[in-house]
Amino acid sequence: MKKKMLAFTLAASVAALSACSGGGDEKVMTSKAGDVTKDEFYQEMKTSVGEQALQMIILEKVLDDKYDVDDKQVDEEFDKNKEQLGENFEAFLAQQGQTPESFKKMIRLNKLQEAALTDGIEVSDEELDKRLEESQSEINARHILVEDEKTATEVKEKLDKGEDFAKVAKEYSTDPGSKDEGGDLDWFAYGVMVPEFWNAAYDLEPGKISEPVQSDNGFHIIEVKEKRKADDKKISDEKKAEIRQELLMEKADENELLAKVSKLVKAADVKIKDEDLKASLDLFKMEEQPAEEAPVEEKAPAEDAPADDAEVEVEEGK
Repeated sequence: MKKKMLAFTLAASVAALSACSGGGDEKVMTSKAGDVTKDEFYQEMKTSVGEQALQMIILEKVLDDKYDVDDKQVDEEFDKNKEQLGENFEAFLAQQGQTPESFKKMIRLNKLQEAALTDGIEVSDEELDKRLEESQSEINARHILVEDEKTATEVKEKLDKGEDFAKVAKEYSTDPGSKDEGGDLDWFAYGVMVPEFWNAAYDLEPGKISEPVQSDNGFHIIEVKEKRKADDKKISDEKKAEIRQELLMEKADENELLAKVSKLVKAADVKIKDEDLKASLDLFKMEEQPAEEAPVEEKAPAEDAPADDAEVEVEEGK
């Protein structure tokens, strides 16, 4: 799934900052060298990660108010990650500075962002059926990978004139994994190749050679040898929902996420009471910026413009 969200990964710090509530003199640490009160702890956390942590809290609150992500979804994603990483899961959490609880918080926030990003986007039954069919298919193909379109065109012309595919692949291909095999890739399933390659190969009839196909790896000339259905099992409703979400994310424009969140923050009338943290809202003022850079006369703020002291309930020393 493509995931290009706002990069907030301070879940552990946010949890700590959020815990600084109640009496400011209450101790969070005692020692012979000195004690640390909740107020001191809050001030230290605010100085080090305050703005980013508050932005994450604001983001979670406004998205959670708009969209539904239940604990079951979060737990399923958590368990999937834990299963994939196996015995390395604890080391992964430690490396990321996460605890199981903060990692779940991050998963929840990512899912809320996905909900916002895909809001208003639809996937037709035809699109879903095609992807379901693809997910149960395998393709046997070979390719020639080159760096530029000019070389790709030259390769295609040679093949169109009847030159041997394997010979041309050994001469031109830059793919070290298949070059010496005459470009042969053997059988592969959906999700193994980059999307551009898969889409071109899936739509190609066996025995046909594609036009140059561009991907991040370069330009491919593809020949499909065979296709087959690899799995006849009935696809579960859970899997269908997962694939539908995958399609939604593919259609979504990640660049629109911040604008969507900014509108929600404005609608929520978020106000920050701690003077030192007011700049946290700057991230969400994207929609107020002019579309083009041009000289603009200074004007008084519009009556409906968000106030600079606009009040998530965060008070200094809490």
